[in-house]
Amino acid sequence: MRTGILLAALLAASPGLGRAEILTFAAASLGGPLDRAIEVWEAQGGAPVTVSYAGSSALARQIAAGAPADLFVSASTEWMDEVAKDGLIQPESRRDLMGNALVLVAEPHAKPVTIGPDLDLPALLGDGRLAMALVDAVPAGQYGRAALESLDLWNEVAPRVAQAENVRAALALVASGAAPYGIVYATDAHEEPRVRVVGQFPEDSHPPILYPAALVAGADEDAAAFLDFLSGPLAGEIFAEAGFTRPPQAEAPE
Repeated sequence: MRTGILLAALLAASPGLGRAEILTFAAASLGGPLDRAIEVWEAQGGAPVTVSYAGSSALARQIAAGAPADLFVSASTEWMDEVAKDGLIQPESRRDLMGNALVLVAEPHAKPVTIGPDLDLPALLGDGRLAMALVDAVPAGQYGRAALESLDLWNEVAPRVAQAENVRAALALVASGAAPYGIVYATDAHEEPRVRVVGQFPEDSHPPILYPAALVAGADEDAAAFLDFLSGPLAGEIFAEAGFTRPPQAEAPE
């Protein structure tokens, strides 16, 4: 009897205890800052959150196949559009949480370069390869390919690209020394001390990098509250510290 009374008291004192977890599907590039935001959310009594990190394309396909996600945070409007087209999100919940930049990374002692049409990327690579996320499916790879194409650099470097399953895997190739250079998000480089940003791609060389988020159809009020938290000032500070930008419209709805 006393055990039951104690459990009831614990449940009353801890709003997140005993509640169903919020399963969040998030782009791999969010690993780190999103984890820190979740720590703050749960410390405030929010329902527990479990995150599945992967490339946005893989996550979108999993949701389409019936994976029981509550929240989807994509690194691409294209993949969010695909999920929305199938009626698998709550459209009124959709919003852009943040933005990012595209950078060229190398080992810590590499020299800075100016990224433009005159960049001799093959010479930089030497006998090595250029690490990128999957260029036909993963947003970071798609942005990277678009940037190289716009600068007329793609054709000469395409045979030298080492494609990885997601952007963090591409970053790991450079951090481990398996590839001399890689194209990743600025925030990925911020999280990895074993690489150096040697150049940033011009903003107009690729589509805007935005992270749309939306509740998956059937998600409950706990998931909605968590999405509002991610849209708010506390989470915004965490993402800003990691190098993400904050689109003007990235605010919780009234």
